[in-house]
Amino acid sequence: MKMKTTFLLFIFTYRWLTAASGARILAIFPYIGKSHFNAFEPFIKELAARGHQLVVVSHFPQKHAIANYTDISLVGSIKIESTNRVDIGKFSGLTGLKTLKKELSQYYESCDKMLSFHTIQELMKSDMVFDLVISESFFSDCFLPFVDKFKVPNIAMSSCLLLPWTNDRMANPDNPAFVPTLLTPFLDKMSLSERIMNTVTNVGLNLFFFLTERFVTENYVHKHFGESVPKLYDLARNTSLVLVNTHFSLNRPHPLVPGVVEVGGLHIRPPKKLPKDLEDYLDGAEHGLILFSMGSMLRADSLPADKRDAFLQAFSELPQRVLWKWEMRNMPLQPENVKTAEWLPQFDIINHPNVRLYLGHGGLLGTTEAVYAGVPMVGIPMFGDQAMNVKAIEVAGMGLTLDLNDITKENVLRVLRTVLYEPSYRENAKRMSKVYQDRPMSAMDTAIYWTEYVIRHKGAPHLRTAALDLAWYQYFLLDVLAVIMVCVTILLFVTYVVLKKLTRGIFSPKPKNKLKLS
Repeated sequence: MKMKTTFLLFIFTYRWLTAASGARILAIFPYIGKSHFNAFEPFIKELAARGHQLVVVSHFPQKHAIANYTDISLVGSIKIESTNRVDIGKFSGLTGLKTLKKELSQYYESCDKMLSFHTIQELMKSDMVFDLVISESFFSDCFLPFVDKFKVPNIAMSSCLLLPWTNDRMANPDNPAFVPTLLTPFLDKMSLSERIMNTVTNVGLNLFFFLTERFVTENYVHKHFGESVPKLYDLARNTSLVLVNTHFSLNRPHPLVPGVVEVGGLHIRPPKKLPKDLEDYLDGAEHGLILFSMGSMLRADSLPADKRDAFLQAFSELPQRVLWKWEMRNMPLQPENVKTAEWLPQFDIINHPNVRLYLGHGGLLGTTEAVYAGVPMVGIPMFGDQAMNVKAIEVAGMGLTLDLNDITKENVLRVLRTVLYEPSYRENAKRMSKVYQDRPMSAMDTAIYWTEYVIRHKGAPHLRTAALDLAWYQYFLLDVLAVIMVCVTILLFVTYVVLKKLTRGIFSPKPKNKLKLS
């Protein structure tokens, strides 16, 4: 009994000391898209579980209290209609570009609204002390001045492939000849026309971000943080570490400096037991099951009627059961082999042995889950990185693309039957699963290690590449090229002058000797 008491006291003391020695971390996730927060939430919860004190700024406060986790809620600060309830019809043809343009405009305007919000104003005026700031690097850096306020290192997180300006934070190589740019459907191997488009997109996005941050976001920053705050560009380039939600097996190999660490699959966890009704439905799928889910933002019930009916007619001719995330209670003309639900535990379902195919929009979280579970996929990309993710699935040989504008009963049946009945797709899916999971550490342990590494080493400035201190013309070797061109020009000029004199001496007519008459 005495030994047991001593052991319990040891455990209690150890946990108390661990918690007491934990870092104080401010985590800032101002983007209102739920799928982005889904990528980060498991990580910040794990930091809290390991004894660090987390203060989390987001639109998604916890419903139940968590030890070492304090919310600063942004709920009510902004409202973007299209986010988290996206109408699929908006992404047909040119309408999709208009939707993206509108959302970006709202997103930048939201900086002012969020920085004006009472919870953020209180944080600005507080005398809180932190050891680290963790923030999302996405379409705006308007919250970066908190790094300057608290005088601490900053770790950036990206829920998708690095955007050009996130690469720029670390001087990470971003050569558009083989590094794809977000919003394009390309991977690392591109034709001439694709490289041209990729380069134009890369330069265009960089220019757009620079101008918007310089002439829009910085005005909001000065309004709320004062004129003395450093430029956002300088704050961003003082980032200690970038954690990116990718993995080379799926997203293709790209050059990474030591300060950029891939942690693709942070949200992956052991699958949980399914609710009884879903478990019975999957267990009874004699010919297998097709999981159809368009994620947390896109509403399947917003599919145009003709496309919805094309899916239903195609499903009715398949022997497989279908489980469809459908946000309305009723579905017109629903076949007997189709079951709908307003919400589904997607990862738990996709790991069931009877799942034969995942039909989705190509979001990185869902795509990662399909790869992790070794399930073939058919992707219907809408926007953002989805076309790129589905392209990666195609290149891996574990799935196909179904274009939103080409959805007919015949096309749906053709694509689904190809992936369902051609063995190579399932074989490649299983192969990809093994490659994706074969790592020295899990994504979570990797992210935790490098986060604590930055804390231990006070920002780990030794990870910083010297390229960050070069001017743009030095980085691209334009000064070296100029010196070489001047030297070559001088050499050519001197060679020309010397040769000209030599040729004159050799080929010029010699004066004739005049004979003297006696």
